[in-house]
Amino acid sequence: MNSLKMAWKSSGTMQICQFLLLVILFLPHGMTSSVLTVNGKTENYILDTQRGFQESLKCAVQNHTGEEELLWYRGAGRVDLKSGNKINSSSVCVSSISENDNGVNFTCRLQRDETVSISVMLNVIFPPLLSGNDFQTVSEGNSVNLVCNVKSNPQAQMMWYKDGNVLNLEKNYHQIQQTSESFQLSITKVRKSDNGTYSCIANSSLKMETKDFHLIVEERAVAVPIEPIIAACVVVFLTLCFGLIARRKRIMKLCVKHEDPNRGTAL
Repeated sequence: MNSLKMAWKSSGTMQICQFLLLVILFLPHGMTSSVLTVNGKTENYILDTQRGFQESLKCAVQNHTGEEELLWYRGAGRVDLKSGNKINSSSVCVSSISENDNGVNFTCRLQRDETVSISVMLNVIFPPLLSGNDFQTVSEGNSVNLVCNVKSNPQAQMMWYKDGNVLNLEKNYHQIQQTSESFQLSITKVRKSDNGTYSCIANSSLKMETKDFHLIVEERAVAVPIEPIIAACVVVFLTLCFGLIARRKRIMKLCVKHEDPNRGTAL
């Protein structure tokens, strides 16, 4: 009896093994497990680079059992690939790298299953780049904004100078606003003494850069009172009109006195 039980268990185990083997052998191609690598790395990573450099990214399919078509994306946009650069291995070349490429993601995906993917983010190292309006003119009493546009990686420390000296910020008079791409100085109710050269200084671990802004303060224009002038013009106009009317009446009376006394007498 025991030998029969053992034989039955052995037979059942063999059947299960055969079934599992058949399932593995006849799995659909789309269910096979493929792994993507970029430049030999199996996980998303950050690639440090610099302005003007060129970087090559090679995506390859690991554990593939057949031909796998690959797709490349730059951000959300698809990269056009040549026909010979798609199957099981695909490369993209990022040339003339600029500061605008900083933070951009390049993603390689399986065409049949785009959830299988790997990404590389570019970390472009570059010194501060400054820009802005060189000359600004403002009238006394008005407000002005000096906007220093800045790009830098790593981020730079920012300061404002005036005529070669650190700007002394006055409360409720000067305001500083800083974002990842701008450094703004606002001056409320500008005075004549604010006239001068303002320097936007960016200091990073790579380099220190300076951008000058020339502020020209004009004297306050004298405001001309429009309403009194209009009222005076109306008074003068009405006075002239009344004078002309009065004079016309006097002229008409003189004309009547000099008329022929026999005018209108019947013959």
